[in-house]
Amino acid sequence: MNEKAKILVVDDEEVIRLSYLRALSGERCKVEAVNNGSDALQMMGQYPFDVVLLDQRMPGIDGMSVLKTIKEKWPDSEVIMITGYPAVESAKEAVTLGAYDYLAKPIGPDDVINAANGAMQHKRWALHHERQAQCANVR
Repeated sequence: MNEKAKILVVDDEEVIRLSYLRALSGERCKVEAVNNGSDALQMMGQYPFDVVLLDQRMPGIDGMSVLKTIKEKWPDSEVIMITGYPAVESAKEAVTLGAYDYLAKPIGPDDVINAANGAMQHKRWALHHERQAQCANVR
């Protein structure tokens, strides 16, 4: 699977969006960014992303609601919840809703890259095993 990873950054703070875009931009991925949950869901509907870096607290639709919708409509997408207000309760909720990871701000460029790479590896592993299971059922 040599196609570029498609990553969506969702954060209401421009400096954070730009930081994540700068860290992730390169030959191995295509990165888009939006500043709210509504735009994130609209983008997912047009062009499902492999990985979503999702801020928890945003005006309008909050990150947990966006996470829930993404996992219902696009279950193969991996979501990394990112928050400036970490709490055990919200971490549990995010994981229960299907988040791949839960990170507390501030996060540096290496953390962003490592989280996105881990999510892509997880997605590829899950799809590979799903295909193997389907092939086994055909026999």
